[in-house]
Amino acid sequence: MSTKVKGTILGIVSAVSYGTNPLGALYLYREGLNSSSVLFYRFLFAVIILAGIMWVQHQSFRLSRKELKTLATLGILFAVSSLTFYTSFHYLDAGIAATILFVYPIMVAVIMALFFKEHLSGVSVFSILLALSGIALLYRGGSSVGLNTTGVVLVLVSALTYALYMVVVNRSSIVMSSIKLTFYVLLVCMVAIALQASLGSHTPLQPLTTPRMWFFSIMLALVPTVISLVTMTQAVHAIGSTPTAIMGALEPLTAVVVGVTVFGEAFTLRLGIGIFMILVAVLLIIASKAIPVHKVATVIGHALRSVPLHRR
Repeated sequence: MSTKVKGTILGIVSAVSYGTNPLGALYLYREGLNSSSVLFYRFLFAVIILAGIMWVQHQSFRLSRKELKTLATLGILFAVSSLTFYTSFHYLDAGIAATILFVYPIMVAVIMALFFKEHLSGVSVFSILLALSGIALLYRGGSSVGLNTTGVVLVLVSALTYALYMVVVNRSSIVMSSIKLTFYVLLVCMVAIALQASLGSHTPLQPLTTPRMWFFSIMLALVPTVISLVTMTQAVHAIGSTPTAIMGALEPLTAVVVGVTVFGEAFTLRLGIGIFMILVAVLLIIASKAIPVHKVATVIGHALRSVPLHRR
């Protein structure tokens, strides 16, 4: 399997895993936990899982001063992104929040193009537009669902800091395993959330008091955190920030699937068309990485020329 194919698969796994964030968070909110507590336990259990993996693999925990600075930056960016995203669930429907969060691939592409002169191919631009059109169809507006300004701003801040996180991962010269990198990023996140909770009188850390709290806290630590971040880091190094970000279209798609299958939400033709457009956009990115665009055009051209003009 080539590096590009592996990177594509890892990007898809990362996006789908990250899309399960609202599932665990909303269940924990129903149990009475606040945003800071949900995130703290998410990162705490994730750090424990990653530390165990590093210990089994006999990986060194040592860091240089330069690595520490980079990892601290990544940790702070991811902590801000997570906190603003989870807080937005109190102001917006989780599906809408996940939909708005998808603007981060556009932010990644713009940042890479403006500051690092990365070329945007025609396929990438078309895929972004197609995916965004599909995302727009996933939004089901109505009188019972409004867009709260505070919630929208929180999600946009989350998208920007997540985009910066991906760019820093891609552009940094740091060399270490994805497990080790994710471990230290989440360790910084855990400390940052603990400090934020201790300084804020409205968001103190709360204990886990029920088996349901423990289950969903561990689920959040494993699926949308450890699995998603490790595979995302590997995908970025394999195929770059922009293709990995574009595959993030599967995140809100996952949120819709969870809503339909878990919470019994209606599946409409509008949703079906939106999902189809997103899948086509992702498949275009996969195809453009595996087969050069000019070769596809050549094959299509030969096929068209071989068809008789007066065939009935």
